[in-house]
Parts: sequence; structure tokens; C-alpha cells
Amino acid sequence: MIIPHIEPWQWALLFLSATCVGLAKTGVPGLSVLFVAVFSDILSARAATGVVLPMLILGDLFAVSSYRKHLVWSHLWRLFPWTILGVLLGWLALGKINDLWSSRLIGVILLTMLGFHLWRKRPTDSTDNPAAFTHAPWWLAALTGILAGFCTMVANAAGPVMSLYLLAMQLPKLEFMGTAAVFFLLLNWFKVPFMLNLGMINSTSLQLNLWLAPAVVLGALTGRWLARKISQRWFEYSTLALTALAAGKLIFRH
Repeated sequence: MIIPHIEPWQWALLFLSATCVGLAKTGVPGLSVLFVAVFSDILSARAATGVVLPMLILGDLFAVSSYRKHLVWSHLWRLFPWTILGVLLGWLALGKINDLWSSRLIGVILLTMLGFHLWRKRPTDSTDNPAAFTHAPWWLAALTGILAGFCTMVANAAGPVMSLYLLAMQLPKLEFMGTAAVFFLLLNWFKVPFMLNLGMINSTSLQLNLWLAPAVVLGALTGRWLARKISQRWFEYSTLALTALAAGKLIFRH
């Protein structure tokens, strides 16, 4: 992978986006596809996937250190076998579908999941809360795992998929963050050999990671502070809004 010449204004965007990587990991889920889109516009979708992954892992380490006590393991056991299948499907798909159509496909997937979540949240006459599953049906865990694995392998875009799943489970804010943190730390490390095999992580991409690492750390520390300040309702609304924005960005990408 060859990193193109980067102009000063592009460096500013990359540093801002790297800050959002850390912020998304520890404070504001849903930002992930937005910063992936910026990296893709400056580098290329394929190069961006390799550059972003080590930054995500750095953010994951901060997230796990902050929220590991709130982890809900039961959700991870249901998701991981299917997620591995999704990663393998994404690995096979890389090189067979172009960047534009893979982005649009992921955008449609996110909008479909968002629509399903909002349908579950609709008011009903029942006294039961329609928004939550008492525990994940096998088909929802399977679908989420496969989509998360596929989306993360193709475009590092599993964040919104996982966010919608955890919102459907009605996890409180800290349990949401703790479960997502461990899930993505394990998933992103699992992806590393595949990225190395495809040449998407190499010495050139890692040099760029070193330059951007301080911005990731700054974002992670800011996100950890912000997570203590925001309410559960604002946390959920912001996650849904950013997911919708990310889906639109992917679908209407040129």
C-alpha cells in the first residue's frame, strides 16, 4: 500500500478524525463510519481500512481499561461464532466488490437495522416494553454477528451494527460501553492476520499510525470524560442519529 502525498489541510482532517476514533471508543458510539469515510476520501477505501485498524485497537485498549467492569459476557458468547463467519465472508469479498458498492451495501444494511430498531420502539397499547428483547433471539445474534464481521472486514464499519444490537438489548450506558469495548478489542485483533495477508497493514501504514496515535489518545481521554456527563437518553439518541448519518454517507458516496 502506498500512502499518497498528504496536504496540510488533509493532515488536519486526519488528526480530527483520529481524535474521533478515540472519542467513539470511550464516549460517543456511532462516530466510527464518519471517520472511516474521511480516511477513505483522503487515502482510498482499501488503504484507509489498513490505516484505521491499528488506531481502533489503540482506542479499544482505552475503552476496555475504562469500562471492563461493566462487561456483559452473555452477549459476546452469542455473537462471536457468527462474527467470525462474517469476517471470513468479508475477507473473501475483498477484491471482488469495488469500494463504492461495498459502501452502499453497508449503508443499506445499517438503514435496514435502524428501521427495525425504530419499529421495535414504536408505541403500542401493550403494557410490555416493545423496545427490548429479554435476551437476544438466536437469529438476531446470528444476523448481527455476521453483519458486524462482514462490515468490519470490508470497511471497519461494524460500530453502528453493534450499537443498534446493544440498543435493542436495552443495555444501560456503561454496560453498553463495556460490552462493546471487549467485543471490538477481540474482533479487531482477530482481523490483524487477514489485513497483513492482504497487505493492508504494512510499514508505511504503521508510520502514519504513529503520527496519528496522540490524537487517538486525546479523543479517548475526552470521550471517557464526556461519557460521565451525558444522560442515558442523550446517549441513545446520539447513537441513533449518528448511525443514520453514517448510513446516508455510505449510500450517497460518489
